[in-house]
Amino acid sequence: MTIGTILFTWAKGKLIGTDSQGNRYYTERRARTGHRQRRWVLYNGAVEASRVPAEWHAWLHYTVDEPLTPSSGKPWVKDHLPNFTGTAEAYLPPGHDRRGGVRPRATGDYEAWRP
Repeated sequence: MTIGTILFTWAKGKLIGTDSQGNRYYTERRARTGHRQRRWVLYNGAVEASRVPAEWHAWLHYTVDEPLTPSSGKPWVKDHLPNFTGTAEAYLPPGHDRRGGVRPRATGDYEAWRP
């Protein structure tokens, strides 16, 4: 977070709410004539866009006027995982070059097409 963002938030921001990760969401105190009120997030920790939950993403992108209620408590809702792309924890499917480049042989359920 830059000093400019901190000063802008202090001078013009109004706190709307926080999420489970501690990210804080703001909007402008006063609407600008002929424009929508700006909305922004101050991340708690690393700046990573995938850390914004769906209910706050909808609010940030003006899909909804008020933040949605979190959908926790449902058995199918999973905890947030950060974007591991480009890290050592990234998913690599079988046969990927970084996993040796060798795929297991096809089982009997595959028959190659011959013209």
